[in-house]
Amino acid sequence: MSYVHHTILLVDSDQDQAHFTKLALQRVGVITPVQSARDGEEAIGYLSGRGTFQDRECYPMPVLMLLDLKLPHISGVGLLSWLREQPALKRLPVVVLTTPVPPADLNRAYELGCNSFLVKPNSFNALLVMMQNLVQYWLGLNVAPELAGHPTSQEQDGSTIQPL
Repeated sequence: MSYVHHTILLVDSDQDQAHFTKLALQRVGVITPVQSARDGEEAIGYLSGRGTFQDRECYPMPVLMLLDLKLPHISGVGLLSWLREQPALKRLPVVVLTTPVPPADLNRAYELGCNSFLVKPNSFNALLVMMQNLVQYWLGLNVAPELAGHPTSQEQDGSTIQPL
């Protein structure tokens, strides 16, 4: 299955990890570009549509954010806190995808509204399996919320929400 109208924002300061995550997403059928930000500041600029991110044709609003907690400038926890304070963005699904962290960081991410918490696997094959499951659930089964002022992917492609 291929997934269109499903922009993902990948926020990860480790460019090698970001590359492999994007590659895994492509291999499991995500054909629209996966947008990326290297740190919390850049992610806020993207989500706010500021600066180089003003053009929503080139930088569409994501339906899902994959967030590493270990970011420079503004941490992943700081970005998550900011996101949940934004009326237009507070319902954006966020999957934390990070290296192992202390239980306090995991709990804090959930307190701030992350929707899922995944630990980055050590091999590309394990990452492929993880991304297959993530995409199947978040882009295939999950019904995305409407972000204020931005239609859901179902509204973009003309489909309606149907029960299973």
